[in-house]
Amino acid sequence: MHEPIRASELVGEYLAQPDYKADFRAVQSSIAGQESWKLERRQHFRQPGAPRWEAFARGDWTRALELIEERRHSAPELLAKAANLAIRMHRVRVVKQPLSPYLQWELHSLKVSAECGELIRVVPANLVRDLEAESELPELITLGPSVAYHILYTDSGEPNGGVKVTHPGTVARITGLTRYLYEAGEDIATFFEREVAPLPPPPGEHALRD
Repeated sequence: MHEPIRASELVGEYLAQPDYKADFRAVQSSIAGQESWKLERRQHFRQPGAPRWEAFARGDWTRALELIEERRHSAPELLAKAANLAIRMHRVRVVKQPLSPYLQWELHSLKVSAECGELIRVVPANLVRDLEAESELPELITLGPSVAYHILYTDSGEPNGGVKVTHPGTVARITGLTRYLYEAGEDIATFFEREVAPLPPPPGEHALRD
């Protein structure tokens, strides 16, 4: 059994959102032929300014799905760059039932990402219960064997930069835990068809807040 990873252990350089994005792109360019492992735990995020999220937020489910489908014809920048560099992008998506409206929307988006080349598996929240006796697992991503980021969000779920972690032992632990969960997970395609495709449209973000 893997030991939990706590946010308090993730010591490194704090990067504000623009600096985090720039640093991520620079590091990604240097790890051709290697692997990236992402652990996504929160059940709700906000993405103001992203048209497909904005459509979901205002309750326009048809338009939200149309915009997600448009990504299929132009692979997202991150995935396109990873493909050019032969980087294998792995993602573990922790899912709590019943699905939050946000997560229902995001799983549609992740299905397209998987069809564009990202390797995505879903794990139920009860699988990580023993790892969360003190706190939820943090949002994490590694780039190669030497760099990881603790991705930060505001209380409402908006991006808020990240902490760049370069301690070799910590990066190895993050990779090991994420790989373990990935191997225990279910491919997003089968999960989506069974648990997401039959659902009616969710209420939008704005409807939930009103």
